[in-house]
Amino acid sequence: MASRIKAIGAYRPRIEQGNTVQRPELIRALSRATGLVEGSVDQVIKELRDQIIEFNRAGRAVKVDGLGTYAPNISLDGTLDLQYRADTAFGNGMNIPGIFTGTIINREHIGKTSDELVARWNTEHPEDPVVFSEN
Repeated sequence: MASRIKAIGAYRPRIEQGNTVQRPELIRALSRATGLVEGSVDQVIKELRDQIIEFNRAGRAVKVDGLGTYAPNISLDGTLDLQYRADTAFGNGMNIPGIFTGTIINREHIGKTSDELVARWNTEHPEDPVVFSEN
């Protein structure tokens, strides 16, 4: 008996991830886009990181328009970290119709419900169906 999560995971639309952009590539791209030398771009990124840490250590959130908000957080065991809430520009920029150039796996399932994906699983895998419990 397959789990509902397994069935949905098999058919849900997902993005095929390319290679992660590493710091040197990002710095080169920012340098070309801004006309700043790579060393200056690198220094600004490091200083931004350090200042966000310092303000968060003082219990203050940092909002960077266009990037998002970084806020201090504490877990039950006392471990400190930060929460990041992306600026709406990211979602808006990603969702411009026709702008995405990456590969979407299972693109044909965009808009389908989880129940529809489970039904497809059950049709294609009769030997391992998802069984709904009545709990």
